[in-house]
Amino acid sequence: MDERLKRSAEAGDVDALYSMISEDPDVMETLDRLPLIDTPLHIAASAGNTHFAMEVASLKPSFAWKLNSRGLSPMHLALQNGHYQLVTSMITLIDSELVRVKGKWRMTPLHYVAQTENIELLAEFLSACPSAIEDLTVRCETAVHVAVKNCRLSAFKVLLGWLRRVNKEEILKWKDEDGNTVLHIATFTNQPKVVELLIGTVNVNAKNFSGLTAMDIFHLMGDSRSDEVGKILHRAKAKPASEISVSSTSLAQFFIRDLTLTEKRDKYLGVFGQTQKKSADSIRNIVLVVAVLIATATYQAGLNPPGGYWQDDFNPQPLSTINDTSPMTSVDQWRQGQVPHRAGKMIMAPHYLFCFFTLNSAAFLASVWMILVLVAGLPYCNILSSSIGFLLYAYYSSMESTFPSQEDTSLASMVLRGPFMSAIQMSILIVYFGPTVSSARLKIVKRQVDNLKRRVGGFV
Repeated sequence: MDERLKRSAEAGDVDALYSMISEDPDVMETLDRLPLIDTPLHIAASAGNTHFAMEVASLKPSFAWKLNSRGLSPMHLALQNGHYQLVTSMITLIDSELVRVKGKWRMTPLHYVAQTENIELLAEFLSACPSAIEDLTVRCETAVHVAVKNCRLSAFKVLLGWLRRVNKEEILKWKDEDGNTVLHIATFTNQPKVVELLIGTVNVNAKNFSGLTAMDIFHLMGDSRSDEVGKILHRAKAKPASEISVSSTSLAQFFIRDLTLTEKRDKYLGVFGQTQKKSADSIRNIVLVVAVLIATATYQAGLNPPGGYWQDDFNPQPLSTINDTSPMTSVDQWRQGQVPHRAGKMIMAPHYLFCFFTLNSAAFLASVWMILVLVAGLPYCNILSSSIGFLLYAYYSSMESTFPSQEDTSLASMVLRGPFMSAIQMSILIVYFGPTVSSARLKIVKRQVDNLKRRVGGFV
């Protein structure tokens, strides 16, 4: 680097910078062509010259991502030297993704801040670039691992609170290169407050790559172990590995398994293809809207059948005859309104009643099934499944109370109240338990998958 440029960066002299650029317009390009070098932005970041650093970063944004010969970016240097205003200016004015720039050991600025007590800057990083929480060091450590490893309780509380608010608590279950979750690390480093905060969020019986659970690590610590940590683990029903019968599943074994109903749905909607994600979501929304409309229309039709309901009771004497020669048929009786009936029962003739409610109920059950298939695996899908189960039972109860009874007509009794009602009851069980069991099975298998790289696990 030109010595004058270096001195201007150290002094924060913006006028001198532009003077050199006017003399040699290619001065920045020359530095940018070198892969690992201290740029003027590195020097300004180390010195804390915020305005000079912003000028250089605006002229040459690529400098903000460049590493020097020590594997450090300008953001890393600013953090190491405590120039937090400069760091905030860079993520605000230049690029919030700078929180993810990977330096030596693949440490990002977020990893660095997680091992300090600067919780305000940590919260700012998380808000500016939420995806940075997924970055891993060369040891496969997240920012949560780093905070717990360095016994930074305040930083861990900030990370935990943020993960809960953005529904990313799954990251607490990620493992480092040794297969340790944050619970293993907190147990080993005797941090009872961290262990207590993790209970109920992570699997207390998860094994690391040595086959040890948190309880095993607690027992192996000997005299250095904390009784408080042991009490917390006992209350959470943590077990040693020898008492756990559930074996882990490799990623290859997971792929060998048959697809569950939830996975088949995602496959046919194209969710597995990242390039088709938007179109898959659009298709899913369209199908869901149509299914809801069909369910609404068919449910209303079931409650308000064509012809309505009888308003009075009628129980005639044995069949009369016409001209004392031929008996009056049930169809003739129906036409003349002389069929036996009771108030509140459907007026529709039995054969029409059978056709109408068979088709209407089939459409209703199919649309309800489609709704549950589309929402399976989403948050609160179990509550939705329960609500739809109650809706189906309400539909069944309505049909049961308004179908013509056995004394009214034998056809309604044999065909409608028998096999047809049984079909509705079976559908209630299938619609309620089908997607729920499939989704639960997929979640159980996911929990058993023990893979190192969590981005692969994200595909799972």
